[in-house]
Amino acid sequence: MAGGKLSARQKMINLMYLVFIAMIAMTMTKEVLSAFGSMDAKFESTNALTNASNENLLKGLALKAEEKPKEFRVAANKATQIRAISDKFAAYIETLKNDIVKGGGYELEEDGTLPFEEMDKGDYLDEKWFTGDKLTKTGQEIMATFEKYKSDIKGVLGEEVSYGEAITNFDKRFDLGDIKPQEGAPLSYLDYNFKGFPAIASFAKLTAIQSDVRTTEANLYNLFLGNSLDQAVTLKNYQAIVIPDKNAFFAGEKFQGKVVLGKYASVTPVKLNVNGSEVTLTEEGAIDSLGNARLNFTTGSVGENEVKGTFTFMEKGEELPIEFAGNYVVVPRPNSATISADKMNVVYRGVTNPMTISFAGVPDNKVVATGSGLTRGSGQGKYNMVPSSGREVTINVTATLDDGSKVSDRKTFRIKDIPKPTGKIVGTSQGKLPRNNVEIGKVSAELEDFDFDLPLTVTSFKFKVPGQPSVVCSGNRLNGAAKSALRKAKRGATVQIFDIKSRSNGPVIKPATPAVIELSN
Repeated sequence: MAGGKLSARQKMINLMYLVFIAMIAMTMTKEVLSAFGSMDAKFESTNALTNASNENLLKGLALKAEEKPKEFRVAANKATQIRAISDKFAAYIETLKNDIVKGGGYELEEDGTLPFEEMDKGDYLDEKWFTGDKLTKTGQEIMATFEKYKSDIKGVLGEEVSYGEAITNFDKRFDLGDIKPQEGAPLSYLDYNFKGFPAIASFAKLTAIQSDVRTTEANLYNLFLGNSLDQAVTLKNYQAIVIPDKNAFFAGEKFQGKVVLGKYASVTPVKLNVNGSEVTLTEEGAIDSLGNARLNFTTGSVGENEVKGTFTFMEKGEELPIEFAGNYVVVPRPNSATISADKMNVVYRGVTNPMTISFAGVPDNKVVATGSGLTRGSGQGKYNMVPSSGREVTINVTATLDDGSKVSDRKTFRIKDIPKPTGKIVGTSQGKLPRNNVEIGKVSAELEDFDFDLPLTVTSFKFKVPGQPSVVCSGNRLNGAAKSALRKAKRGATVQIFDIKSRSNGPVIKPATPAVIELSN
């Protein structure tokens, strides 16, 4: 483009076009590299979840093998072998990934992530795994390890007909044969998938292989469990749970609650021992239709107390005792209320301040709160405070206890005005900006570090250029006179935007602090 009999000016223009195209290509490359990095992160997250799920499946198989050894012991043993093989192979893949990072000379970011945009070359892997059209010794070892993983998994499954479909799917997922591209001769598995690719792409592909390993595990474990089998389990798998009618009780109050089995199995207990004492189960109402036993005893002292015992059921003609333990908290009868502002220790004038008001141990419908500007909100104990005049506001609370007696409390809050907002242009209150940014920029007033969402709209401001008179502007942008003054300012001059007035949808707002900007050009 820059050759021939073109003028010097045209050659320069053509050269600039080349540079611009190169910059676009570089940008696209970074986007693609980042995409590979994002894909790798998603695979890593999925692998962690799948691995945790596989752990639960293994535990389920082990439990079934204990309960029904004839049906599940062989399957549980196979699952244990599959786990060992999979862990070993996944760990080997991790060493390959670590070698890509270390061998390529890449350093992790401060947050532990890979430097995606730097991993654009594949020279290290190409030289270590390949020599011409063949594999190096390292490449041969990698393929041998891949093949061994496949043979080990298939060796565990054996020749059983019931595993035929699983083996077929496994072979498709880990097809290590040569691959015929659209053009050219067939390529080996490693050549087709890793040769000539950026480091981050190879890294992400290895993570995808780890994902295939964990997915294979999950498929096989589910096959071993047998999705068509009865999902019912024995009572050994249930947990006895203490469920009090409420979480805290007054001293001397009757504890009311129930002991239930997890999953609410419809099984009637034959014995119940609570805190060392036998509970009569023959009385009316002692056991409900789901087998839940009702508890009714005098609570302990103030503080945390334990309730424990034995829930006994019949299974296969024999008694099956299930231990249970739980805690309940006894609180003293209340004499003070809990009053708190949800967002701060003070309330602000002119805005709605959300508050939570409650009395410990007293239902919300038996608590009454009053105060200037205080109204009921939506939800348990929720109120809204909109203070107006004065510097303080007092909230009075009265609660009615279960025995009909009343207790009261009060608390005083300071009332503060809305703070002065910070003036900004193009989101900047001070510093350097290009002249053009100031000319077309939007002036704003922001309530920084303010806990309420209170949008402000700038209505007017003044603009000052050194050596020129101030210009009054309406709205939130420079008018023609201000722009004219701006164009006369020298490079490095400091311009001021002050007396910034704004309005909100509620309270009156003070003028914002000035924005001081140095022109960078």
